[in-house]
Amino acid sequence: MDVASHPILFIAICALAYLLGSVLFAIPICQLSGLSDPRALGSRNPGATNVYRSGGPLPAIITLLLDALKGAAPVWLAQQFGFSVFAQAMVALCAVTGHMVPVWYRFQGGKGVATALGSGLVLAPLTTSLLALIWLLVLWRWRISALASVIALGSGPVISALLEPETLPMFGLLAIVIVIRHRNNLIRLAQGRESRF
Repeated sequence: MDVASHPILFIAICALAYLLGSVLFAIPICQLSGLSDPRALGSRNPGATNVYRSGGPLPAIITLLLDALKGAAPVWLAQQFGFSVFAQAMVALCAVTGHMVPVWYRFQGGKGVATALGSGLVLAPLTTSLLALIWLLVLWRWRISALASVIALGSGPVISALLEPETLPMFGLLAIVIVIRHRNNLIRLAQGRESRF
């Protein structure tokens, strides 16, 4: 489906993606579980890593799955309406942007890695699966979530260009944004102060 011929529908899906992305599941999950606010722990990021620090693996896995689902759902919806891969990539970026600058939390959000994972698994499953494997290997070796995220997403443009070139613009933008969002983590990493998983 051509965006130019259905602009209102496309804008509606992008808006839905942003609003869904703006739901930071780490916060209500910690509240419902009686855990510490994830924004007060470690990197102060409302994501699965800090939920793990607060409450262990189960709430962290739930957070990861929900943050991924909110990225996957709007991209899947765009696919069902037959929008192009490029249009789907724009929807994915709207969901990730929602997580990073959420309207529901005064535009103070997280890093967007899990949401990018969910979006990518629908849009570019081969590239995203390989990036997830890289993330797991780096985390296993160095136990630093931020380092794993930067290396994995930073590899996205090269891997997508080889496997699913239509998605290169999305992975290129994600790589830039993810590195910027992790700038404080990278500074702490260089200083030897970054928290380990």
